[in-house]
Amino acid sequence: MISNLPQLSRCVALAAAVLLAGCEVGPDFVRPPPPTVTAYTPQKVSLDLAPGKNEPAQRLVSGAAVPAAWYQLFHAPALDEVVRQAVADSPTIAAAQATLAQAQESVAQTRGAYYPQLDLSATAERQQGPANLLGQQPTKHLPVYNLYTVGPLASFSPDVFGTTARRVEQAASLAQYQAYELAAAQLTITGDVVTEALTMASDRAQADAVADIVADDEKNLALVREKFAAGRAPRTDVLIAESQLTGDRALLPPLQQQLAVAEDALTTLIGKYPAEWSPPAFVLSDFTLPADLPISVPSALVHQRPDILAAEAQLHAASAAIGVATGQMYPSVNLSASLATAAVDPDSLFNQRGLVWSMLGGITAPIFHGGALEAQKQGAVDAFRASAATYRQVVVQAFGQVADALRALDHDARLVEAQRQALTVADTSRSLQRLGYDAGKVDILKLIDAERSYQQARIGYARAVAQRDLDTAQLFVAMGGGWTEEQALAGGRRAAGNPAP
Repeated sequence: MISNLPQLSRCVALAAAVLLAGCEVGPDFVRPPPPTVTAYTPQKVSLDLAPGKNEPAQRLVSGAAVPAAWYQLFHAPALDEVVRQAVADSPTIAAAQATLAQAQESVAQTRGAYYPQLDLSATAERQQGPANLLGQQPTKHLPVYNLYTVGPLASFSPDVFGTTARRVEQAASLAQYQAYELAAAQLTITGDVVTEALTMASDRAQADAVADIVADDEKNLALVREKFAAGRAPRTDVLIAESQLTGDRALLPPLQQQLAVAEDALTTLIGKYPAEWSPPAFVLSDFTLPADLPISVPSALVHQRPDILAAEAQLHAASAAIGVATGQMYPSVNLSASLATAAVDPDSLFNQRGLVWSMLGGITAPIFHGGALEAQKQGAVDAFRASAATYRQVVVQAFGQVADALRALDHDARLVEAQRQALTVADTSRSLQRLGYDAGKVDILKLIDAERSYQQARIGYARAVAQRDLDTAQLFVAMGGGWTEEQALAGGRRAAGNPAP
């Protein structure tokens, strides 16, 4: 009986080789071509952004690569440290890492279908039956006896039409999607940290401006009270000065609240509780406006933004799902073999006379499923079309974000220049009006108007400077933050190999 096994094994191997020579269901995925547009905006954007008046200039460098650590271009060591802490401790990134590891394990699980499955089976049963089949002498009545069996069981479903290959392709595409999602999460967290830090600096600059204005109001009030005491000003001047002071003081709490909200937002980004960690006290002078701004060519952007690459990976998975659904419409082949020993008592279990084996080959071909298989395939095709539309929308939105950032930087340069001029004029006017009022040549209303104009110009200038920094950061994020397709996948492999505990 044992001597026949090698011959049977050769037969099985030959049959498997023939089956594996089958065809593979389609379709084969083809990457979407990059957009044919050659610019981000309808009108040509100026490459030189120079506001003048000692304001820092910026230059757009077309075709240059965005550095991976783009936030370091602001030359703020405290910001660099917070970004590193956020990337290391963010719960959002930890969740993305764990999800990626799960997706990659799913790929390994799916690939297991390529290989035969080998199991060990052991049974013990009590039964009544013809004992002579087990070498016992027949009796008048069927005996009751124990039957023990133990041995390996092998099974294999050859991938005749490539259905398993498409399942593996689908799982691998979904794992790539999670790798790009991890890169997108890291980019988002980095961009949000920089945004919150700059927002804090802007709010603090505006609050400092209001505090200085309040101090000036207090000086004005003291001056008016002196003139009133000397009989050189009416009581109404005192009331107007007091009204201006109380009104300007009311501007400070909302700015302080905005600052507190930005501080709490930055704290939560790095996975800390507001009660246990306080962010650095960022000020605008901590940041250096990057002078050179790399601008990727439009055809390269689709391979540099993680969200676009993630949408492409989903499209790839949807394409593979069509192949999986198509494979369900073809026959499936199943091979199995078992080798075991059987005995009525454990001591005789491994006796050669109790050796039993079996081999089974089967094929199942779908005949009629009430249209379910065709509907399943058509549903997969529809899902692919939906993924294609989603991919196109992601690309369009990405180009729109780049266009917004480029236009914003152009407008920011002009706004900073205008706000600087407005601040200079308002400061000069305020000084002259104060001297005129002190000399009795200007009434209090003109001084208050000059103070209000200066207040608006001071706050407006602080906002314009901060907005220029913010829009610069948004441009780096819109350009993909220095990520490339290879870097995202390599980062995904490292993250999956070292998942968060």
